[in-house]
Amino acid sequence: RRGSRRPVGRDAMLRGGAGTAAAAALGANAGTGNVATLETDVGSIVIELRPEWAPIGVERFKELINVGFYDEARFFRVVPGFIVQFGLSGDPDLNRKYKAANLKDDPVKTSNKKGTLVFATAGPGTRTSQMFINFGDNSFLDRQGFSPIGEVTSGLDVALKLNAEYGEKPNQGRITNQGNAYLKESFPRLSYIKKASLS
Repeated sequence: RRGSRRPVGRDAMLRGGAGTAAAAALGANAGTGNVATLETDVGSIVIELRPEWAPIGVERFKELINVGFYDEARFFRVVPGFIVQFGLSGDPDLNRKYKAANLKDDPVKTSNKKGTLVFATAGPGTRTSQMFINFGDNSFLDRQGFSPIGEVTSGLDVALKLNAEYGEKPNQGRITNQGNAYLKESFPRLSYIKKASLS
């Protein structure tokens, strides 16, 4: 619901997309470490992934990085003081591939504190590819089932500088179907991930 404080509202529901084929597509040079680096247009954000918190979520996030899902992806929802959201690919084919690959939920083992990385969800069993970084202490999300998978260890200041001028205006359905063609035309100044990698 627009205006709600949930990282994904009902009208922004993401219904996942398929992991097995993508896993087979991982190259020999795929990263395996638990440090994710998002090289953005305004600097780098480094995230320590925590499999002990959320093993299923960490595995999916790493898979998505290794297939290039987040490369050139826009930060399409920025709500200062709350969250920044990303995780719809600029490539509609990748969005289609992952649209129905819903993950089983990880139990919430740590709180949604400032700097944690979390899968967005539209309810139980709906995690797929969308992520958000908490900009504040959002512990009220804990009881809603939002399970952090890691935390920013460097570059939180970069995340806080991501362009917030468009707020929640980009339409997630159009991003899913049209990718960056839609975003570049309608929201040309969105901050974005140049390259996501693991080490």
